[in-house]
Amino acid sequence: MPADCGGYNDRMCAQPLKDSLDRDAVVRIAGCFRQVDPGFDAPAFVAQCRDSLDALELKGRVLHIAQTLRAHLPDEYPAALTCILRAAEVWPSGEGALHGFAAWPMTDFIGLYGLAHPDESLAAMRRVTHLFSAEFAIRPFLIEHSERTMRRLRDWTGDDSAHVRRLVSEGTRPRLPWGIRLKRFQADPSPALPLLDALKDDPSEYVRRSVANHLNDISKDHPDIAVEVCARWRDGAGEGRQWIIRQALRGLVKQGDARVFPLLGYSDTAAVDLRGFTLSPARIRLGDGIDIAFELVSTTDAAQKLVVDYAVHHRKANGGQRPKVFKLTTLELPPRGTAALTKRHAVRKVTTRQYHAGTQTVEILVNGRAVGREDFQLEL
Repeated sequence: MPADCGGYNDRMCAQPLKDSLDRDAVVRIAGCFRQVDPGFDAPAFVAQCRDSLDALELKGRVLHIAQTLRAHLPDEYPAALTCILRAAEVWPSGEGALHGFAAWPMTDFIGLYGLAHPDESLAAMRRVTHLFSAEFAIRPFLIEHSERTMRRLRDWTGDDSAHVRRLVSEGTRPRLPWGIRLKRFQADPSPALPLLDALKDDPSEYVRRSVANHLNDISKDHPDIAVEVCARWRDGAGEGRQWIIRQALRGLVKQGDARVFPLLGYSDTAAVDLRGFTLSPARIRLGDGIDIAFELVSTTDAAQKLVVDYAVHHRKANGGQRPKVFKLTTLELPPRGTAALTKRHAVRKVTTRQYHAGTQTVEILVNGRAVGREDFQLEL
């Protein structure tokens, strides 16, 4: 996958991701296959791919083009795979974050049709993953040919190519966005941990970012394991590994898991008093904002490194509350010092939340621990 569009997020790129597999991309794919095989019927391939292409979203386009390739390549999979590899060798380099996405159907072709030929297919993934990461294509092999695939991945942790090393981590992520869930690794991530250990000091930021995202995935199902791994990695950690730890624990930081703050260099316990905590106004309408103000007063003679967040406990339909944590600031509080903090929090309509009138609560969190709470009323 192109490194500069690594979040699969349309907002990070200049155009919707599905546009990376438009009619021009189909022509580019056809040209590569025609270049290595004069018998490839490029006009027929383009016409068949373009049929219904505009009506499909990104993953639908990937599947449609891969299936059309299957119809236009040799019937025998090994011969078809040879065509894929030869086309990959002449794939044009290009500018722009979305350029590589047009190669996605070529890598997914291997995942769709190569399960009966695991050795050839895995070797091919190693050769084409630099075009567009084979992180999606390798997942069926981790399910159907688990031990064979894991042996390859262990070997690839020392590969010369950062793309191949990244495939080791990204391909085994249990919760990879858009990818097949690896339920085995969700239930027990231990088989993948030696792979992450081997990559934790990788010289490539591209690889290290994947390691951090993989460990963040693990933290969603097994926070204890993620905390244990990061605690172990913290000993002797250089700047690159420290960055991984910060990124890997970001979900647990947002949840206020108090175990992670010492691992990130913050004070183990927050020796503070909360004073002057106010919410203004005390009653608002949806679409308005509320001003949060308070002071943190140190109760110790030692300096403290603190993460200060706040949680808004939104009222649910049944009268209960559901919290959402928001970042506020990080600071170093001097001995017996005081920090005055303010925040304007907007309460506006969003597609991911249903508001209910009545009492809502704001809670102040310091290094993951609640130090005080106040209510406000929301009118719809």
